[in-house]
Amino acid sequence: MTDNENIWDNLLNIKTTGRDEENADDYRYPYEPTPYCVLERLLESGFIGENDTVLDYGCGKGRVDFFLSHQTKANTIGIEYDERIYNDAQENNNESIAKAEFVLARAEEYEVPDEVNRCYFFNPFSAEILHKVMARIIGSYYENMREIFLFFYYPSDEYISYLMTVNELEFYDEIECGDLFEGNDSRERIMIFTLPCYEIED
Repeated sequence: MTDNENIWDNLLNIKTTGRDEENADDYRYPYEPTPYCVLERLLESGFIGENDTVLDYGCGKGRVDFFLSHQTKANTIGIEYDERIYNDAQENNNESIAKAEFVLARAEEYEVPDEVNRCYFFNPFSAEILHKVMARIIGSYYENMREIFLFFYYPSDEYISYLMTVNELEFYDEIECGDLFEGNDSRERIMIFTLPCYEIED
């Protein structure tokens, strides 16, 4: 696992390893990057391609953004509220062989761009904030109707319980990741939801 983490960081010419909880609290959780083996599995799923724009909530130092930008050629936007970690992401952006866009903002206040059609979450914040973030996403969806896929890695019970109550959302699929790690953790998966775009007949 550690070798794989370092291999990808070195290949992308970024520094994203380690955990950082200096500014974490009950609402915004510590920085911890998605393992590259999980991102490899997401890549293999084929859900993200060069015509997509991915919005990474709680992007931290930008690992998801650089990996997907490099491997799929998708446009990637990372949202980070912690200015110190945001600066790390920008420093990575200056050095990386891949490029991404980073925004310093609170997720619940960020207006989702019309072109975003993929959203990624690795438990960046509380379910309370997720409610507000989903309101932003759904608002953008109605403003510019398009199919949006939402990926939730290692989802909490609170996240799942809430997501299942959102009328606009449909559970689509999940990507199992439990075999990538020791133990039998049922949370080691990526749950996929969609905001569907139905064809309107004349």
